[in-house]
Amino acid sequence: MPESLLWAVDVHGRVYSLSTVAQQWEQCRDAQMEFKRVTAAQQCCWGIASDNNIYLNVQASDLPIRFQEETYENQRWNPVDGFSDRLLPSDRWQWSDVTGLQHQPLDNFLLPSSSWEWEGDWYMDENFEGEPTEKEGWSYAIDFPATYTKDKKWNSCVRRRRWLRHRRYKAMDTWAKIPLQQTTLPDPYSDISCGGWEISEEPRGRLSLWAVSLQGRVWFREDIHHHNPEGSSWEEVPLPGEVVQISCGPGELVWAVLWEGQLIVREGISRDCPQGTSWAMVDSPSLEVGATHVAVGVNVVWAVTKDKKVWFRRGVNAHNPCGSGWISMVGEMITINIGLNDQVWAIGCEDRVVYFRQGVTSSELSGKTWKAISVPRDGDRSHSSASANSLQSAGCYFCGEVRAQSVTSDVESDTEKGSTDAASCLVTSATPESFADAPTDLSIQPADTSKAHIPKVTSDSFISELVSDREPAKTSGANGSVAVPEGENTPGDSEVRTADVALSPNKSGGPLDPQWSNVDLEEAQNQQAGTGAVLDSADTCSLSSVATYTLNMEDPYGGDDHPLWAWVSGGGCSVDSHSQLSWFSCTMNTSLLAQSVQSMSLSVSPAQTAAWRRQIFEQLSERTKREMDDFRHYEQAIEQSVWVKKGTMQWWRDWKPHKWIDVHFALEQFSGPDGNKDGILFIYYNYYEEKKYLHAFVNDVTILVPVLNDSKHTFAIYTPERTKQRWPIRLAAATEQEMHDWLALLSVSCCDSRGIQGPSSKQAIWSVTCKGDIFVSEPSPDLEAMPYPTPCDQMFWRQIGGHLRIVECNSMGIVWGIGYDHTAWAFAGGYGGGFFQGLASSTDNIYTQTDVKSVYIYENQRWNPVTGYTNRGLPTDRYMWSDASGLHECTKTNTKPPSPQWTWVSEWVIDYGVSGGTDREGWQYAADFPASYHGHKTMKDFVRRRRWARKCKVATTGPWQEIPPIPLSDVTILPCAAQSSVDVAPLWAISNKGDVLCRLGVTTLTPAGSSWLHVGTDQPFKSISIGAASQVWAIAKDGSAFYRGSVSPQNPAGDCWYHIPSPAKQKLKQVSVGRTSVYAVDDNGNLWCRQGLTPSYPQGSSWEHISNNVRKVSVGPLDQVWIIADKVQGSHSLSCGTVCHRLGVHPMEPKGQSWDYGIGGGWDHITIRGNSMEPPHVRLPSLTSVRSIEVNGNISGCKIQI
Repeated sequence: MPESLLWAVDVHGRVYSLSTVAQQWEQCRDAQMEFKRVTAAQQCCWGIASDNNIYLNVQASDLPIRFQEETYENQRWNPVDGFSDRLLPSDRWQWSDVTGLQHQPLDNFLLPSSSWEWEGDWYMDENFEGEPTEKEGWSYAIDFPATYTKDKKWNSCVRRRRWLRHRRYKAMDTWAKIPLQQTTLPDPYSDISCGGWEISEEPRGRLSLWAVSLQGRVWFREDIHHHNPEGSSWEEVPLPGEVVQISCGPGELVWAVLWEGQLIVREGISRDCPQGTSWAMVDSPSLEVGATHVAVGVNVVWAVTKDKKVWFRRGVNAHNPCGSGWISMVGEMITINIGLNDQVWAIGCEDRVVYFRQGVTSSELSGKTWKAISVPRDGDRSHSSASANSLQSAGCYFCGEVRAQSVTSDVESDTEKGSTDAASCLVTSATPESFADAPTDLSIQPADTSKAHIPKVTSDSFISELVSDREPAKTSGANGSVAVPEGENTPGDSEVRTADVALSPNKSGGPLDPQWSNVDLEEAQNQQAGTGAVLDSADTCSLSSVATYTLNMEDPYGGDDHPLWAWVSGGGCSVDSHSQLSWFSCTMNTSLLAQSVQSMSLSVSPAQTAAWRRQIFEQLSERTKREMDDFRHYEQAIEQSVWVKKGTMQWWRDWKPHKWIDVHFALEQFSGPDGNKDGILFIYYNYYEEKKYLHAFVNDVTILVPVLNDSKHTFAIYTPERTKQRWPIRLAAATEQEMHDWLALLSVSCCDSRGIQGPSSKQAIWSVTCKGDIFVSEPSPDLEAMPYPTPCDQMFWRQIGGHLRIVECNSMGIVWGIGYDHTAWAFAGGYGGGFFQGLASSTDNIYTQTDVKSVYIYENQRWNPVTGYTNRGLPTDRYMWSDASGLHECTKTNTKPPSPQWTWVSEWVIDYGVSGGTDREGWQYAADFPASYHGHKTMKDFVRRRRWARKCKVATTGPWQEIPPIPLSDVTILPCAAQSSVDVAPLWAISNKGDVLCRLGVTTLTPAGSSWLHVGTDQPFKSISIGAASQVWAIAKDGSAFYRGSVSPQNPAGDCWYHIPSPAKQKLKQVSVGRTSVYAVDDNGNLWCRQGLTPSYPQGSSWEHISNNVRKVSVGPLDQVWIIADKVQGSHSLSCGTVCHRLGVHPMEPKGQSWDYGIGGGWDHITIRGNSMEPPHVRLPSLTSVRSIEVNGNISGCKIQI
């Protein structure tokens, strides 16, 4: 579970945050003033301070916030001066924006606030559409505006160049004031709410901020996004009445409360209009009592009325933001807040405790019960859990009431009067007024407490000092669970006494309890052992009124172990129903058990423990030796064994007509006297009423692959022969569990037959399928041997649990992966996971892993003269709802997740991020199906399409540890030699926003590293690779290549970027660097090799074409070249996504000679960068006789045709 924060404000205006992995509130120390309320997102928090201004706190990150300012310098040619700034009166400004309509001189650019700083001065952009320009950066055209080119021609009459300057947001982890506009607001702010980061089709990083003024006016903050966290300006939103409070959810939901108690809902919120268009009125949950507070999430709305009752709105979603009706919920709260995953937090009416709504799931949005968050604060004097629990269970909750203690069962339930949960330690306290009106004159005390003095300390230490001169008081056992039903009164509730109430002898006549101490009950247990006291869980300590006093005039806040909270915000807190949180106090039984263990551990010395262990070990050693000697003369009872497992499945028949037929499947496994295991697979089928069988030796199986199928649970079995034919054995099980059982069993059998056990080696080759399954292969020394390497189709691949999009590794055993949701993962060293159980999976280093991916479908339309664009196509057209190819019909209703393991987590939305661009409605236009699509309509465009996306989520397990918080799109690790002495492995990555990062502290013991170092760029990047000599190459999103200079262990980030020209008329998309070679793949699937690379000139001189139909390339530490290729010829069909190996690569011929192919298709990624195993040296009489044939860079002869 990644770390996230819950924010809260106490009644004194102090802001605290509580991490999901911590057990105490952390105060924001930099806050120089009190805050009224806060509203949080995942990376920032907004707040209204006591000066009525809005402040922003952006959490520090290794990834800086940078904003790029740009302006264009324009010039025109004249016969006298040549190109100069003397423009025609009808021309654009000399300094303008890209359109030429706005005047933008360099000195007009100012920092928006004191929270920003310039990174450097203005400089010229020497990159034009992915190609380097001449040194001055000019691009030429006939006139303004026109098509610009980087080359000057005879008719080039105008030119322009772009100037860039970056500013960086520096106010991280501090409260920065939002600058006011030219026209300040007429009245101060009273409420604030942020959200909108999940608005349908909204660009990633956008945020909506709503504010309410004291006069009831509503304002919307415009232009808040990742590169501009402060926003730009306020825009007033028209209202039907005066608003007192507003709430904005992550999506399209915005609700507000009017002064009269009614609620209004904002309608028309969309990607193009995030502030909405109109308001709709919703009645209060109670006709007699108006609403005072509302909170919204993705699909939920909660409200609080004036009588402190809590209400839940049913039927709320993006299509029906008003919902259908109110449901009364248990509990009395003063405020409520909705966080991520529709989780609910609230502040109790009586005790001012922060409560968490337990049991909130997608199927039960209202949850089950309220659970109090009971953790200390970092400012408390005592941080021990025992002391905190003791005070809490004793009733020290800032209240003037002493309630009877009742022990309840640990059962979640909601009743009409209240919710009781032993683990949550629910307590009912006096109202805030009782705290404010509590007496502060300590001189009014009974005689037996006159000796007590008030030290300048708080919390447990204050209580210890207060009772240090008194006799031991009769108090109850600590760490008890307190739950008080509403309406239950205790004698003395109406009277607030002084210190004698807190320290009076117990009226129940129970045994004496130890004195209060701040040494974690150690002193208490010693005293209790001396007096023979016994804990009595039925007694109650009356310490509740101690904290109602002002303890010292120099400490205006007093010593409060139980803070009074005024506001809570969970908008940035990522938890769900399965999250393991340490925010809740333990039950009575757990506390007593902890005390028993503590007392027992105190009575046993370390020397005794060591002696016992040594004695037990000696006894076990003697017993083992004795039993082995007794049976040593017996002969081996069983020299070999045979084990058979049978089942019924369906088999995809090899011959035409291909169809599924019922078969009997059997695995026969046997072991010989030498312990070697092997087996045979049998498939029994009927052919024209004749019983036949198909078999395969387990030792010949090279891979077992789960196959995506909408209606069947299928998997494929490959052997070397079937890999060449591109025709595996395809089987279908009756259930998904049966398929997983067979896969796990067959995988263990294959590993046993090959003697493979445990986790992968450091030299392993990793690959990922299009489905996201991860496979690993142990390379043999002959894999790169010359001239007879091990064929690729004989490599054995085994599956590793998890779900990833790409994997990268090196020979130090450091392996990183990136999921489809851009989450980074580091290999933990285990094996198995997923559907592997028992002996097929390690018990350690297996973690829960989740991934989110998008499923796409296309809506197609054709134009006709009468109705324009409609979904009525020609008979020869593709389906009006189809996949990307148009060959398969895919509608919103019949499209399912990739497999039963996936579940939908969103609705269908229009995808605007399609390559080629879209119009405002998401359409792409073309002359016909299929053709080249573009984002604007022309006179020749008769068809159009738009892509719809829907997110789905999978939860699995595997040997992967999450590396938060920056999402990544690419990663690369230094490929080391086998005997390398590298201690810290350089690791580079690209964030999902295109930022280049360098990971520090990556070692074999700490593969996740320590922190990120940002490397500045002028534009977003999409691919990066580092070679064995620390040469770093990268590809920008416009397809241009860059080389990073001066990268070394002493300077891990290098100095500057060198722009490398791309191949002619091609845009590169991926690069891989080995020991001395550089390979790249362009958008058209061409593979290029960089020529002219030398240590003195590492940028090289030119690109040479190697092959086509290439999807991915990986270059290893020995300059091995492996690719994922499409359109590979087999015996039955063309195969897409096939693993191929470049043969004949050696220093004299770095581009190799021919291709050998392996497993496929359906593969999407491979990395060879961990295999630094040197091939054996073979002396040959001649190398020319064994050369493979290759014509024009394409494979021919007996090899594959790519």
